[in-house]
Order: sequence, then C-alpha cells, then structure tokens
Amino acid sequence: MLRRLFRSNQEQLTVDRAIAPGRRVYAIGDIHGRYDLLQIMHEKITADAAGSTAATRVIVYLGDYVDRGLRSRDVIDYLLDDPMPDFECIHLLGNHEFAMREFLDDSEYGWNWFGFGGDTTLLSYGVTMTPQRVTAQGLEEARLQFQGLIPASHVEFLDSLRLYHVEGDYLFVHAGVRPGTPLEAQDPHDLIWIRDEFLDSTIDHGRLVVHGHSIVRRPEIRNNRICVDTGAYATGQLTALVIEEDSVTLLST
Repeated sequence: MLRRLFRSNQEQLTVDRAIAPGRRVYAIGDIHGRYDLLQIMHEKITADAAGSTAATRVIVYLGDYVDRGLRSRDVIDYLLDDPMPDFECIHLLGNHEFAMREFLDDSEYGWNWFGFGGDTTLLSYGVTMTPQRVTAQGLEEARLQFQGLIPASHVEFLDSLRLYHVEGDYLFVHAGVRPGTPLEAQDPHDLIWIRDEFLDSTIDHGRLVVHGHSIVRRPEIRNNRICVDTGAYATGQLTALVIEEDSVTLLST
C-alpha cells in the first residue's frame, strides 16, 4: 500500500504496482504553454535516464499543452520536432486540447474555451481577442482567422492525441476515470474532464491511475491514484513522475 506523499525529488518509494522490467517511464504533468519549463524538464529527464540501465525509456505527456501560459504554439511546435528522439513519446489528450479543437470547428465553443485560457492560445498564433471582440460575430471572425494561421501539422497533432496509455499496473490519463467503470467502457468525456467523483473515490480502479488536470501544491500519491499537476503555468513547477519496475520517484523544475 502507498502510505505517504512525496516530500522531495530524491525520495523513492517501493510500491505494490510495477511496470515491465527494462522500461523506465516518465509522466509529465500539465504544461499549459510553459515552453521554457518543458525544455528544462526534458533536460532533467535526459540526465536522469543516463543513470538508468533500462533499455526502453518512455515519456507520457498527460495533456494540457496549451492555454493559460503564453507559448502554446511553441510547445506544440517543439513536440512535433521530436525533441526526445531516444524516447518512446506518448501524447495524451487534455480537456484544453479538446476545447481548442472544438473551437476550430465551431466558434460557439469559444464561450467556454475563453473561460479557461483559450485567448492566450489564440494570441500565441497571432489572433488577438479583446473583451469587445467576444461576441458571436467576433468569435466567428477569430475562428476563421485561427483556421488560416494554425499549421496543418498542429491540427493533425490535436487529432492524434490518445485518451489513455497503459504500462503494467499503471494507467495514464489526463483527468481520471469514472469509479467502478471498466476501462473499455469509460466515457471519453470523463477521461479528460472528471474531477470530484474520481478525486474523492477510494476504490481500486484496477490499475494505479497517473493523472493531471486537478492542481495540487505538490505531487499527490494515494492508494489508487497519483496526481502530478502542480500548476506549472502559475507556479513554475512542472512535475514528472518516474517509474521503473516497482519504484517511483519525482523530477521537478
């Protein structure tokens, strides 16, 4: 059983969950336009992996690459450039990427998206939203402008994002799971949006769920889940969970 929270980057826990031998997995929390922090985290991961004998190194990005921070476009450009070629990289879908993709097809979704940071993402692509422009007509004009500015490769990236990833006894997902529902029956909406029903649950989900989406002051470990969203866009602390066999450690900017 997991009995305590992490208290430092150096602390290592041995848990009753494991991944296959010879694999080392890094799960990075919500980036939210902090291109600078992502670069630092990649440097830390590279240095950490150099000290491991694992034959296969995997990075799982838990979603929310965009919004709130000012360099969303740069984050996606950077990830598309394959900055970690010696790693298997898995990019999961966050609710912010979902909202971004929805707005590209329907300007009405802007009413929701701008409420949680969509305006900063548009700004990173060269679309400026002012309070006066947030009208039905203004949103449609912004959507059409955005369509003309966003590279096709970025749209393809959004469309390629996965809902979850499984490694041994671990499930990686952006927000969480609906308690009591088998993985194959999960509603995709829950996987990228769920909060209280999942966060308050104490039941075993079958696998230990590693997630972001819900900001914590420091990485939080429970018996059934681990949260690594440390609010990087505001705190400057981007966190990654490191898993090898039955041990887990942390990296942080």
